[in-house]
Amino acid sequence: MLDIKFIRDNKEIVKKAVSDKGLDVDIEKLLKLDEQKRKYQTELQEYSTKKNLASKEIPKLDVESKKKKIAEMKSVDKQADTVKADLQKVKSEFNELVILVPNIPSKDTPVGPDESANKEIYKWGVLPKFNFDPKSHIELGKSLDLIDLERGVKVSGFRGYFLKNDAVMMHLGVLWLALEKLVKKGFTPTIPPALVKEFALVGSGHFPFGKEEIYQIGNPHRLEESQKGSEKDSIYLGGTSEPSLLAYHAGELLDEKDLPIKLCAISPCFRSEIGSYGKDTKGIYRIHEFMKVEQVVFCKNNIEESMKWMKAMEDAAKELLEDLDLPYHIIINSTGDQGAGKYEMHDIETWMPSRKGYGETHSNSALTDWQARRLNIRYRDKTGKVQYVHTLNNTAIASPRILIALWENHQQKDGSINIPKPLQKYVGKKVIKNPAAHE
Repeated sequence: MLDIKFIRDNKEIVKKAVSDKGLDVDIEKLLKLDEQKRKYQTELQEYSTKKNLASKEIPKLDVESKKKKIAEMKSVDKQADTVKADLQKVKSEFNELVILVPNIPSKDTPVGPDESANKEIYKWGVLPKFNFDPKSHIELGKSLDLIDLERGVKVSGFRGYFLKNDAVMMHLGVLWLALEKLVKKGFTPTIPPALVKEFALVGSGHFPFGKEEIYQIGNPHRLEESQKGSEKDSIYLGGTSEPSLLAYHAGELLDEKDLPIKLCAISPCFRSEIGSYGKDTKGIYRIHEFMKVEQVVFCKNNIEESMKWMKAMEDAAKELLEDLDLPYHIIINSTGDQGAGKYEMHDIETWMPSRKGYGETHSNSALTDWQARRLNIRYRDKTGKVQYVHTLNNTAIASPRILIALWENHQQKDGSINIPKPLQKYVGKKVIKNPAAHE
């Protein structure tokens, strides 16, 4: 959410951001509602002033004058009630519209309608050259008894899966490796709620823009207890731990000396993938539930400070991929591919041989005070001034998607998979071999 004063003073800049991000937000209507809202508030203040003056004046009046003044004040009350009702209606329309206003993208952000306008800004690693026909993660998973997709679909439906045997240890190992790295970098580890209230998703910006991507919990008994599931009482499964971590400080006034606050989380994530219908329908690239280690930072209201922490979080993700010897590149997302709340967004994409290209594995975002305004997260600076914090988030690792890159890049001619050294202590071996080879 943007400051309405900023929107008033920078109308054309805001309109351009709306257009560049491919959104449909009527800024002129918003400003008209803002004008009406302020007009009604001024009128109510005038009515209040009249009543205050009258309350001081009435005791000094004679009986007839008192009756007249009291009747006059009753008329003022009726007028005020009408204005209050009008104000409430305008406020409701204003609030529904203002949360749709996007953040202003950084000057470095490419302007474009979608991912086709994204630009590569960094590349690391040597792409593997195989002297054999490499297998996909699906083929490797089946031959090494690491995944069972058929039974996953039987139990869970479309995009369901089972991880098995060494895949489980590798899955947990890569998550733990990421968590350990972040703790060493001063992040506070958390296991946050996977169930979140609506305000957290509105605050993070996942609502109202991507509401169809989020699962809502529908429990008839709980709905009866909470007035049949009104919007206020609705509970959702988080698609990432970002909303939970951000809402941790919702409504709080922090102190500058406590910033930056660095939180990380390991959590299950749930996504409907409605917006990805027909894409990546096989394997474990695009699934409904997975695990993720997330980074979130609350820092001072300063662009340079934000970008410093964006780089620091990105560096942690890069280090992890390099430790695992996985080639990757980083792209800066275009205006049409970054989402409404983003000031700047980078995706890390890791090489996946079966895709003959890079696949997205990480996302890194700076949102300035856009989320903090929605969640009312502020701090008092050294001068005593109260400001909104800046927020940032970054994927440290998400699994099992990262297993695709690990299996495919480190596969061997005999069908085995070499395990990168940092993961060997978790898996308990150096190589994953075909179970039949041991018989």
